[in-house]
Amino acid sequence: MTRPDNSQPPAISEAMRDYLAEMYRLGYGKMWVSTTMLAERMGVSGAAAVAMVRRLQKRALVEHLPYRGARLTPAGAKVALLSIRRHRLVERFLVEVMHFGWHEVHAEAEALQKGVTQAIEDRMDALMGHPATCPHGDPIPSREGVMPELHDRPLTVIPAGARGVISRVRTREADRLQYLAEIGLIPGAPFELVSRAPFNGPLRLRIGAGEQVIGAELAAALWVTTPADKKA
Repeated sequence: MTRPDNSQPPAISEAMRDYLAEMYRLGYGKMWVSTTMLAERMGVSGAAAVAMVRRLQKRALVEHLPYRGARLTPAGAKVALLSIRRHRLVERFLVEVMHFGWHEVHAEAEALQKGVTQAIEDRMDALMGHPATCPHGDPIPSREGVMPELHDRPLTVIPAGARGVISRVRTREADRLQYLAEIGLIPGAPFELVSRAPFNGPLRLRIGAGEQVIGAELAAALWVTTPADKKA
């Protein structure tokens, strides 16, 4: 009778990859993430999130401390980045090749990427000319699991009168993405911050020949680059 090979580490399930990727998004790959926040983002109970974190800890993919949360280890961060790479490539493929709207692709990519092999991922990447970003402007990690360095910041922190370019849009809400596209606030769009009302009030932006006013909550989803960022 053949004995099972216990010398190989246990396989990492798709559910584990999903948790690791979400932890990276929440903690930017370095910070501690509360299990409460993780449970909310994954749509599960707090107990289920803690149970998964403990499973990941046993595989040395996360660190876990009670009352502090969880943090990715270098091994966990690499798994997360490779999962994020595949997700963002699939999103880009859905928009560029299959002509989905950018507001439709997050959930579709979540489902589709689970059936994408490494060979298919590589072919998709080559077919699209090795894109640097997903449709929302987020960078696509390398095939080796390295995230490009970013030099942008939220629109909400730049001063009135500044000019810049929208670099990425950090929301998954379809209605917000549709609205931002309608008013021209998409990655690559140049803008000028005309004014900002005090006490977390609305922002007035000049986009092309027109102006738009957006609330501070929506503005927080917009990340931008300015000439000052490029010099930093």
